[in-house]
Amino acid sequence: MQLHRRFVMVLTAGFFIGCAFALGACAGDDTPDGGLDGGGGGTDLGARDMGTGPMVEVPARYAYESRFVPGQSSVDYAGQTARQVLMADLGAFVGGLSGRIDAGTFTPGSEAEVLAALDYYYRFDGASNGDDRFVYATTPPALQSTWNDVSANKQLRDKLAGNDTSTDHVDWSTSFRGWSDPAIAAHGGATTSPERLLAAFFATLATQAVDQANGMERIAAADPSGAPLPAHLTESGLDLEELVQKLLLGAVSFSQGTDDYLDSDVAGKGLLSPNTRDGDKPWTVLEHQWDEGFGYWGGARDFGEYTAEERGAEGGRAAYASGYHDTDGDGRIDLTREANFGAAVYAGKRDHGSAASARTDFSGEAFDAFKRGRAIIAAAGETLTDAELAALSVERDRVVGAWERALAASAVHYLNEVLVDMGRFDTPEYVFADHAEHWSELKGLALGFQFNPRSPLDDAGFAELHTLLGDAPVLVTATPAERDAYRAKLLEARALLGTAYGFDAANLGADDGTGGW
Repeated sequence: MQLHRRFVMVLTAGFFIGCAFALGACAGDDTPDGGLDGGGGGTDLGARDMGTGPMVEVPARYAYESRFVPGQSSVDYAGQTARQVLMADLGAFVGGLSGRIDAGTFTPGSEAEVLAALDYYYRFDGASNGDDRFVYATTPPALQSTWNDVSANKQLRDKLAGNDTSTDHVDWSTSFRGWSDPAIAAHGGATTSPERLLAAFFATLATQAVDQANGMERIAAADPSGAPLPAHLTESGLDLEELVQKLLLGAVSFSQGTDDYLDSDVAGKGLLSPNTRDGDKPWTVLEHQWDEGFGYWGGARDFGEYTAEERGAEGGRAAYASGYHDTDGDGRIDLTREANFGAAVYAGKRDHGSAASARTDFSGEAFDAFKRGRAIIAAAGETLTDAELAALSVERDRVVGAWERALAASAVHYLNEVLVDMGRFDTPEYVFADHAEHWSELKGLALGFQFNPRSPLDDAGFAELHTLLGDAPVLVTATPAERDAYRAKLLEARALLGTAYGFDAANLGADDGTGGW
């Protein structure tokens, strides 16, 4: 095997990886990628002992040259990007379902038609539909416009927890938890596995969409506006757009990242993959496993050049404010390199919104650990030494820890929003749809913690959390005593999350939901 300009210097603290291990990783290097996989401001010169493992000097961007094909990048996670876009487009379809029915652009005559439309994304058929254009859009326009442009033959179903079982840490057909009320499955599906719960969400959507298409208006007793509900909202206060999106965020992205590509419990998979060439590809098997974990996390390759505000698409510089940036200056956004998705965006949002006295850096912690881990792999031989594997495991733990803390912080954020919504009961400021949205984001995110085999939230804590949250929000129709009891449960749930994840009280917020995240 060719070791392309690679060196390792053994130090007492571990080992030092210089930027010379990859031509495209050092300041001022030019690469065939127009600079996107180049230095982007030089190396991360803060090489440091993080307390355990190696001192490493890593590129400023997630950029590593092939050891097999000089001048070519060894980074690829296009399949994960395709699934990020599938999830985004599925969410947009669900949220826009009623608008399409009202406009006459989608007039389902049966529930099967709605389910087929949802399955277009969930069970995506690349052979038949790969050349279709997706909806997800950027300004400037994306470099890719069809599914095949991003990556061929990718779908969501085959990567949902329980459907890709080779590395699952539990049997999801029997061990899925977090939803107890069978009412959601009145039209199909069940609450006993990730796929069955998703099917229940889909079946409810289908029934409500057909009812709307047939002229039936559903009015929620708890909605003071008296307006007909859109197809994605239930009378009980469930927002199915948010529940679908957040379930997939956990059961696809987080599960695949933490329990597959970054895991180390199955020989030949994840961190235990061989660091040998992957067929005729310009990367090793282990490099690609790590890259796929990075793709499910969702950061752009120059993520470190965004502010927290920009990572969260909350504002900032105009060219970065929407969560993507034309880094190579070609007038297009390359979705496989230049855009942020999923958990990486949530991490930026929470960092930006954290208290001045207790700033978090979930986004930076994850990105830096991803880069350090990839540097360890790039510098290693075909078989990692025990020291290299131990060092890589440390970086994996840092990635996964920051990833889950960002999701948990986001659950705290939406829990606080629910408290604020409840504080608006019986006032003109109360909005039923907002309440449903915030509660559903909270519940959907909270379902995701179980997919990480190394979650700080143990089984008892997870069960307690979902007992406190329940399976639907407490609405304005509840008695004063019921409202007070649920507020107390929410505060208990927030305290539980604060303890499990070590959150500062300044970020948890006040009893009324104000302040904090």
